[in-house]
Amino acid sequence: MSSLPQRQRVGAYAVLLREHGGRIEVLLSRLAPKVSRTELWTLPGGGVDHGEDPRLAVVREIHEETGLDATVSETAHVYSSHLPRASRDGQLVNAHAIRIVYAGWVPPDAPEPRVIEVDGSTVDAAWKPFDDIVSGAVPAAGLVGEALADHLPFRLQRVAAYAVVLRGTGDDRHVLLTRLSARAAHPGRWTLPGGGIDHGEHPSVALEREVEEECGLACEVGALVGVHDTHFAGNAPSGRLEDYHGVHLLFAATVGDGEPAVREVDGTTESAAWVPVADVRTGRVEVLDVVTYALEVVS
Repeated sequence: MSSLPQRQRVGAYAVLLREHGGRIEVLLSRLAPKVSRTELWTLPGGGVDHGEDPRLAVVREIHEETGLDATVSETAHVYSSHLPRASRDGQLVNAHAIRIVYAGWVPPDAPEPRVIEVDGSTVDAAWKPFDDIVSGAVPAAGLVGEALADHLPFRLQRVAAYAVVLRGTGDDRHVLLTRLSARAAHPGRWTLPGGGIDHGEHPSVALEREVEEECGLACEVGALVGVHDTHFAGNAPSGRLEDYHGVHLLFAATVGDGEPAVREVDGTTESAAWVPVADVRTGRVEVLDVVTYALEVVS
């Protein structure tokens, strides 16, 4: 047993992931030279003050080290590191570090990270490519690798109902579409009107509600015309990176008179319009795969 003074420290940290430019990135903080003489990156976070809730501590630390306001998970992983001979403030001690690591996320439109605290333990903050961390191209503390292995993107399967609404014939045929906002995983692209089915909600009721919210039009739901699915990693409107599997029920539908207009506020839909089918088929309008699939099954 070491006779050195015992020092135990409880710290709270977070793994924040995002999809950016087709790759997964991790938010990291660079340790100051007084902590590490060589370049070393770690998870944003730090010591939990006496009487402080660890979840509040990590949110505070993330803001100080990156300037970002984060949301963190309710649950966490706990890691223990025992160094019988460690240097702390120029003194040899028997050190024991307990690290509580949460999953965290920031809004998709969050600014670039920057250090807020002065003369702290970190001097920089940045989103670093996941692959560069794993390969060692980004020199990272051991905690980073341990935590990344336990904090894979959140898995979500979502069942949604969408309306295939057509009007006109021949070259004048149009399809009712909605354009995704910056809060969505594929901003700027067009998709079918519709959305997630609430627990216990009938798909046709969900679809009527979604079309009214996204297009401002009354919807009459017809027969099921197809089932489509998609699987990708992307940021949810909250900013949380998700391993997402969407199952889409496609229904033939008709809508009432009037021009489409978005009714929901701060949602994932920024506009709605009747779009020429020819523009979709020729690629003049950028759409999600579900639109292409829908036009194939109803043609």
